[in-house]
Amino acid sequence: MEITPTSLPWNSLYKILVGSVVPRPIGWISSIDAEGRANLAPFSFFNVVCANPPTVLFCPMIRGTDSSQKDTLGNVRASGEFVVNIVSEDLAGAMNITSTELPASVDEFEAAGLEKAASTRVRPPGVAASRIRFECKLSQIHEISREPGGGSIVIGEVVHIHIDESVLVGEDKIDPAVLRPIGKLAGNAYCRVTDLFELVRPKSQLDLPK
Repeated sequence: MEITPTSLPWNSLYKILVGSVVPRPIGWISSIDAEGRANLAPFSFFNVVCANPPTVLFCPMIRGTDSSQKDTLGNVRASGEFVVNIVSEDLAGAMNITSTELPASVDEFEAAGLEKAASTRVRPPGVAASRIRFECKLSQIHEISREPGGGSIVIGEVVHIHIDESVLVGEDKIDPAVLRPIGKLAGNAYCRVTDLFELVRPKSQLDLPK
């Protein structure tokens, strides 16, 4: 089967994309609005950009239900700050509750029964039970489309990191067997990180200066 993207509606393209690009890490993004109300929502269009400076991105889509921007995007535009909370398996149920489309006045921390953790360098709180939290300052927002199925790329610099020492191996390695992160597949499907294997990366073949 060969597909020209313009021949399909955006929701069909969405299913193909999210069913193919798997598993996707989940960025559980906490933010605050102009009145200081907390918001918490998961985004599986999320990843690391680079390490110098430490930078992450997430991509909030335009809502398919009412064609409006997500509360998280509006909050980050206004405040210039957000927190990335890493989702471990034991937090999956609470994370799923926070994926509910709720009025902007509703605090998803309260809806999901989650304790807030005060941040060090930014105003939005983090999820206290999350074993890794990245406090971020907004670097830029690149808008792709305001149409249904469209979205934006939100890029933030990590300015502070909280790590539960139980997930650390040495000073700078994360043990996936302890962190037990989950990944997003398509539809209602998620995956666990339980079946690991290793491959040694081949040495560089570049003629580097001595």
